[in-house]
Amino acid sequence: MRAVEHLLRATAIAETRHFWFRGFRRFVTPLIRSAVGGRTAPLMLDCGCGTGANLELLGRFGRAYGFDLSELGLRLAREAGRSSIARATVTAAPFPSGRFDLVTSFDVLYALDEQDERAAVGELFRVLKPGGFALVNVAAMPMLTGDHSVLSRERRRYTRSSLRLLLERAGFTIVRLTYTNAILFVPLAIVRAFHRWRGLSTEASARQEITVPAAPVNSALGALLGLESLWLRAVDSPFGSSLLCLARKPDGEAGLR
Repeated sequence: MRAVEHLLRATAIAETRHFWFRGFRRFVTPLIRSAVGGRTAPLMLDCGCGTGANLELLGRFGRAYGFDLSELGLRLAREAGRSSIARATVTAAPFPSGRFDLVTSFDVLYALDEQDERAAVGELFRVLKPGGFALVNVAAMPMLTGDHSVLSRERRRYTRSSLRLLLERAGFTIVRLTYTNAILFVPLAIVRAFHRWRGLSTEASARQEITVPAAPVNSALGALLGLESLWLRAVDSPFGSSLLCLARKPDGEAGLR
């Protein structure tokens, strides 16, 4: 948990201004809108919500709740005025089956061992209403392992096929599956190849991976990801540092297969 708390502290500082988080919100917003469109007062649940920052985004579309195992994450969330949160593990969500219209898992699954990974996806499926949607974001492409992998405690990076298989085995139907952050792929690949060549940093040194860059650089990179978010509305990207998936629980499915 100490490693997770270090990540949460660093994330809490960066998530309002860092170009990556701004780009992420632009990537997921159209999919959230698509998932809950036409539903009256949809209920949404962020599983592994960290500091709860994404509840503000989800709250634009309906009633949003979250939970996380970290006491620090929940404390930071409450200090920021986010109260619709609870302490729990993603492997045993404290909510009834078939309750939510949309569940989200943002950058959680890759830090779990295989048994907990499967259990967490099973919980996403269980708490969804039949016909509801899950929105999942994970680290992608093993060739992009680098110092950031140390900070985020990655156990794996996914490919399209591995994430599809994981979700379909739980009973989901894939609606949309695309890589993101493609526009930064080349520099990321070069930098992270260097990280692996010289040996990955210690956790303390790796924290610079989530430090907000100088304002001009941060703005420029944010603008590039904004452009990418526009083309992702029309086409899927064949590569990128993250994978974003919108999946649906089939009608009539009451629980995990």
